[in-house]
Amino acid sequence: ALSWIEHAQHRKPVKPARVSRVKVVYKRPRTKVVAVRTLPHTRRVILHKGTKLYFANNRYYRYYNGRYIVVAPKIGVRLSFLPQGYVNVVFGNRNYFMFQGVYYEKDGDEYEVVYPELGTIIYELPEDYEKVEVDGLTYYESNNVLYEKIQVDGTRAYEVVGIIED
Repeated sequence: ALSWIEHAQHRKPVKPARVSRVKVVYKRPRTKVVAVRTLPHTRRVILHKGTKLYFANNRYYRYYNGRYIVVAPKIGVRLSFLPQGYVNVVFGNRNYFMFQGVYYEKDGDEYEVVYPELGTIIYELPEDYEKVEVDGLTYYESNNVLYEKIQVDGTRAYEVVGIIED
């Protein structure tokens, strides 16, 4: 069997490799938690497996201890809309819509949050990316997706090489 890094060297779509969270070393030990006391009345409420998410100001929030905390939506969350400013990312026969490191696929009249396939290439990292190490090698992580810096026709790009799981 190939390791997840060896899988990343294939250029055809394959199911994302899973990397245990315990193998990932973050360069910054703590992330900054963003919280607000109120959300605008124009917010949208999204229910997913009994949990309420709020979408406002082009961000997702969860209500916790009297505050709304910025969160990433879980895989499987379904929306009737896409966030403003998304970009199209095409890989193989997959057409993703990506915004702030979250990937969506159209399913009927809705958009579902999904993980991208290994080999998917983007040309700009999401704003909230973090540098991480896995097995001594440096990668970039955003919303549990691992990217490796590559060159495509002389242009810097980032390839999906793994998915972090708990």
